[in-house]
Amino acid sequence: MTQLSSCSCVCACVRACVRVCVFVCWLCGSRDCIYLYEVPYLHYRQTNAPLVACSPWESTVFMKWSEDLWIIMYVLVTSAMFWKFDLHTTSHLEALLDKEDVTLSELMDEEDVLQECKAQNRRLLLFLCQDQCMQELVCMITTEPPAGVEETKRFKYPNIACELLTCDVGMINDKLGNEEPLLETLYAFLEQPSPLNPLLASFFSKTIGNLITRKTEQVISFLRGKEGFLSLVLKHIDTSAMMDVLLRLISCVEPPLLRLETLTWLNEEKLAQRLIELIHPERDEERQSNASQTLCDIIRLSRDQANQLQEISQPDPLLTVLESQESVEQLLQNMFSGERSESCIVNGIQVLLTLLEIRRPVVDGVMDAQGFERSYTINSSILLAIEPHLIHFHQLLLEPPKRNPMLTTLGVLEEPLGNTRLHVARLVASLLYTSSASHAVIAQELCRLNTMDLLLDLFFKYTWNNFLHLQVELCVAAILRPCAHEMRLQPSLSSQDKFKLQDTTQELHCHLVQRILEAWEENDKIQSEGGMRRGYMGHLTRIANTVVHNLEKGPVHTQISSLIKGLPEDYRGRWETFVDQTLSETNRKNTIDLVNTLAHLMYLVKANPTLILATFDRIAEININIDGGQDTANTAVFEACSKERIQPFDDDEEDIWEEKVNSKAPVAGVGFAAWETPTSKPAATDAEEKGWAKFTDFQPFCCSETGPRCSSPVDSELSGSDNTKPNQNRKFNLT
Repeated sequence: MTQLSSCSCVCACVRACVRVCVFVCWLCGSRDCIYLYEVPYLHYRQTNAPLVACSPWESTVFMKWSEDLWIIMYVLVTSAMFWKFDLHTTSHLEALLDKEDVTLSELMDEEDVLQECKAQNRRLLLFLCQDQCMQELVCMITTEPPAGVEETKRFKYPNIACELLTCDVGMINDKLGNEEPLLETLYAFLEQPSPLNPLLASFFSKTIGNLITRKTEQVISFLRGKEGFLSLVLKHIDTSAMMDVLLRLISCVEPPLLRLETLTWLNEEKLAQRLIELIHPERDEERQSNASQTLCDIIRLSRDQANQLQEISQPDPLLTVLESQESVEQLLQNMFSGERSESCIVNGIQVLLTLLEIRRPVVDGVMDAQGFERSYTINSSILLAIEPHLIHFHQLLLEPPKRNPMLTTLGVLEEPLGNTRLHVARLVASLLYTSSASHAVIAQELCRLNTMDLLLDLFFKYTWNNFLHLQVELCVAAILRPCAHEMRLQPSLSSQDKFKLQDTTQELHCHLVQRILEAWEENDKIQSEGGMRRGYMGHLTRIANTVVHNLEKGPVHTQISSLIKGLPEDYRGRWETFVDQTLSETNRKNTIDLVNTLAHLMYLVKANPTLILATFDRIAEININIDGGQDTANTAVFEACSKERIQPFDDDEEDIWEEKVNSKAPVAGVGFAAWETPTSKPAATDAEEKGWAKFTDFQPFCCSETGPRCSSPVDSELSGSDNTKPNQNRKFNLT
């Protein structure tokens, strides 16, 4: 019984091999092999008749073998046919490795050398890990190629050498990380005079970065033994690849204890102070820009990785230095020393904005314990260092660095706003948002300087600069809701602190209502004469809505109410008329515009299903900010228009792929009536008849994070009312 059982198992395995061999033959196109052996076997299985070979050269009648014996013969003959036709492939790289005098260049000329290396071809790796080959590879990425070679081929070998050294193969990492002569050759690249070849610098950065990640202890020990390492890196900081080397040392060192030792070493070498020294008017712009970006990245990385160091109860030494009052004061002194340079001021403000970030965007859906974005506590020393220099920033708004006239689509702009004044506006918005009740001195100083009045002047002067308009809107919103984020992060504020904030709010809004009325009336006059609608009207609408909503309900609604009552009688009557009629009608039209847009998109989807993906990509870009917790006339209009114009799909009644014409859809070439009144409108209360758009928060300026960008704290603020979670709100941008 045991022998029969073993024989059955063998036969089962053989049958599986038969099927695999036939399938391989079919894939390789050897249909003769399949026809010759598979057909007779199937014939035997079905009829139990004698087997006859089907090829001309094989016409002998087979004897009736037992089934198991036939299967064994079948496998042997099929395998022989497979190898007879030479259906397997061999790499030319193997033939080269068989040569005794093969060179590294010959192997690098092969197209599949990288693929074989990543596949860990042992013969190839043994060849590459020879001392001579490794030296050649390192020299290729650190030595300037001959100038006479064609540019397209000049960096071919250095590029392949870099890919081989960084393909993350254990044998190569061990050889390069454990051999000090190889590390010395690699390190010698930093000792070359400036400027470095940017392409070779990127090869060096990628190689040393891979070693820091994979051979951390060995490489860190080697670099710490080099006395002038940090000086050489900062010497070449004008090459962007050197920033990556520093960031690798900060972010890619594990475990946490070794990372703390590395950060302590960098702090002892005064990395933060030396980077701040590079942001100076006497330095070239590229060096300033890279130093500023490095500081911003260090701050963000240190804050994001703070949890790792909490395990060993040690603060990040680099972050502690950067947030200290001495470092911020040194940065500000560099920015305003000597002749004022736009590059120095802008790069310095970018560092300040990063220090003032209290929230970071959600990364991969990771939130903090409260369900909000990651939040950080701002060190009060930063605000204390900035406060004495507010007068300098105010002066920059009045007298920015000189700029040449700029040609725009609307004509020549004799005095452009400039990057300096835009960054100052961003800084003011960040300070107003960040400074809490305990730091009301910042807001009071801005009141004394009339900085808000000056920003409003620029708001209306530069009619088409929406970047500036957004920052001024953020300033107004931060003033009208001074405790919005503090009430969430620090629920207990003393009555004395709140009084200081509210008193500051009243001072900052001395002319806001008048400016809104005058600008709106001026725009109406220009449009009535056939002119263009002013570019700031969308932001002005949102500012007006912010004032109205915080007048009805908000942290400083009492102060805003007294401000309105203190207006001259003429302005007070114009404001009430503006609120009840003009603003209400504008909000209603904006709501209907949104519904019309959505209805038209839904019609296009039904008419042409191929537009579904593109359509929903566009819908995803629409931000809606309507509080679902309160019933307003605006919400009622939106719901009524939605029910009328957007018909839900009913798969049971009609086929959405069938070409049909919707009776309510617009005729080709004719759009929806933009201001059409809904046929059915629900009854509204007196409070709802005003038709307010419920804008409880402002929309931040969103920019791609793919590029290096320093965002202000308000850029990443979550919108939402005090009683509503941010992720439950919908946002609508009326700009």
